[in-house]
Amino acid sequence: MVAQPVQNKPKPCPICGAPTAPAGQKRGRRTGRMFILRKCGGCGFAFVEEPWTDYARIYDEAYYRGGGSDPLVDYEFEMSDPDRTIRRYEWAGIEKIVGSLAPGPVTWLDFGSGNGGLVRHLRARGYDHAFGHDHGAWAAKARAAGIPILDDSELELHAGTFDVITAIEVLEHVVDPLETLRRLRRMAKPGALLFVTTGNAAAAPGDLCTWAYVEPEIHVSYFTPKSLALAMTACGFEPFHPGRVLGWTDIIRFKLLKNLRVRRTNACERVMPWPFISRLLDRKYRFSAQPAGRAV
Repeated sequence: MVAQPVQNKPKPCPICGAPTAPAGQKRGRRTGRMFILRKCGGCGFAFVEEPWTDYARIYDEAYYRGGGSDPLVDYEFEMSDPDRTIRRYEWAGIEKIVGSLAPGPVTWLDFGSGNGGLVRHLRARGYDHAFGHDHGAWAAKARAAGIPILDDSELELHAGTFDVITAIEVLEHVVDPLETLRRLRRMAKPGALLFVTTGNAAAAPGDLCTWAYVEPEIHVSYFTPKSLALAMTACGFEPFHPGRVLGWTDIIRFKLLKNLRVRRTNACERVMPWPFISRLLDRKYRFSAQPAGRAV
């Protein structure tokens, strides 16, 4: 008898367990490697089938200067000139949204805090119990600058103490989103707010690989609101949909300026009708349709 070739079994959805199907291929910017995407027919979650996991190379110094897999990243400028970086709009928007959903003094963890810009912004605004968590050289630079960025062991000492957890453009980088969300639940008090931002795959083009958000060397998980709500539920959060609350105008303002490769605030962008522009963009890309969560 002639041996038959072994067929690799298609990967099920890591969120809901339903079957997945190929969703195209896209070449990486740095490696030149072709990455295969898969998409769940149940919850709509999409993911890179065999992600690149050499994190020391992915998130090297070039990456944080915009010379890596994401040319729009610029941690160096954001760190050196926080008053003029357009990132300040995102920081202000997050503060407004969280303030409307979790008013009052709070203990706040910004998970995946990068260079600690949001934590620095919050501390300057009177959030004395705001902390970040991240790895790598820029987390070390933030700590050296006096920004309280917790390492893994320090973070575990704060388990169960946070009223607010933010994960801003983090989950799309994570190979195992459920593991990450379970970790965030361990950090949260009962009733704590989880606020995340990540691209909305439900608003992506039919050909997923033409979506600009698909950068498969760094973005490996793509959520629909349905799949993100299922993931939160599985990990001890009750999802809810705040909708377009105060603050989204600022966040979307930052997103557009970033994609236009504007780094500094300036007189021209300040006179633009941002409430109108942000509503149009949110209608198309549905940023604010993603759920938030409450720890149960």
